[in-house]
Amino acid sequence: MKRPELLVPAGTFEKMQYAFAYGADAVYAGIPRFSLRARENDFTMEKIIQALEYAHARGKRVYLTMNIYPHNTKIPSFTDMLRHVAELRPDGLIMADPGMILVARENHPELPIHLSTQANTINWQAVRFWKQLGVKRIILSRELRLDEIEEIRQHVPDIELETFVHGAICIAYSGRCLLSNYFNHRDANQGTCTNACRWEYKVYSEPAELEEERDVLLPAAGRHFYLEEAERPGQLMPVDEDEHGTYIMNAKDLSTIHILDKIVKAGLDSLKVEGRTKSVYYVSVITRAYRQALDFVLKGQAVPQAILQEVYAVANRGYVTGFLERNPLDKGQNYESGHSSNQSRLFCGIIRSWDERRGLATIAVRNRFEVNDELELITPQKTIRFTVKEIINADDEKVNVAHGGGKDVRLLLPERPDAFALLRKVVKQQTAVLF
Repeated sequence: MKRPELLVPAGTFEKMQYAFAYGADAVYAGIPRFSLRARENDFTMEKIIQALEYAHARGKRVYLTMNIYPHNTKIPSFTDMLRHVAELRPDGLIMADPGMILVARENHPELPIHLSTQANTINWQAVRFWKQLGVKRIILSRELRLDEIEEIRQHVPDIELETFVHGAICIAYSGRCLLSNYFNHRDANQGTCTNACRWEYKVYSEPAELEEERDVLLPAAGRHFYLEEAERPGQLMPVDEDEHGTYIMNAKDLSTIHILDKIVKAGLDSLKVEGRTKSVYYVSVITRAYRQALDFVLKGQAVPQAILQEVYAVANRGYVTGFLERNPLDKGQNYESGHSSNQSRLFCGIIRSWDERRGLATIAVRNRFEVNDELELITPQKTIRFTVKEIINADDEKVNVAHGGGKDVRLLLPERPDAFALLRKVVKQQTAVLF
């Protein structure tokens, strides 16, 4: 089987370092102002230069993202930034707008263009079209089934194909969300989505039920419905519903770790993880899980259950395989909660340094843990469970609790930690993987 690239998000330079340490072949990072993740993005031009040098020194790749659809007023600044980015010679530039792709092909023909999933490429004729325009890679629409991807590969064998294999799924079709704009005047297609589809809503129907608070209302012929967001009491929004739903519900997350063999067989060149705004812990754990699972698949071996379970060690809204196997219909949404939960582990801290003489590690604490808690030391290669015996604060005093917020404590570990080691707490035993 062809060895596909494992491509993971790098919202910051630090996350990129962890991604590579835990097994990523490549990362993608957004250009602030011109990508769909403008928030929580620290990639200045100087850091992009550093990132490219860091990656290439390790035989890794960095793809930069400029996939907004710019309005007329943004075209000059977009074009100017495009010139600067081309000078850096990234391994690829992810774009969506056909006009801006034309500018890139005309002025920077040496720059490899990857067509963003925002362009909604769902058939092989569209792939042929973009190939003729000089696009090197197509990031396929998330609404495709595996058999459709295989058909695209058969019709257009000489172009790179990429698809998402893990992460959040936009409930508004391919990210065209109106709620973020409506509530906060922040345009999802300009990189400032507020994830309003995850918020808590109450549903009312007229006329009689408007005076009664109801959690669930079944559709009825001729009935009109209104939504009320929990933080905006009294502001009722009319919403129409057709046979497919309202498009404002909370999508479950995508996870395909248990069907990687089918995905590899489809002939994809790159498998992409979503999550540029997620934590270092998320990037590390999910990258390691997919790296290990993919290695087993490429050797023709079954993926061990312990690796499959790792996707539950991060916060999630429940998992589905998206549209890759079938339309998830009502199984694709979480109707009960807009919050990430359902995780078996809690990220506790980043190991910053190691005192060889005392056998103590300095921990930048991210979430609370206590003496006698079960923790796990995770590294790019392994997981070691241990019980906390004592915690020493910055004043060299023994304490019972390490509070969150990034404050440092020192901790006795079962062994010397590797570079990029992290700590997490066992919050519940892992259960069978259910999708």
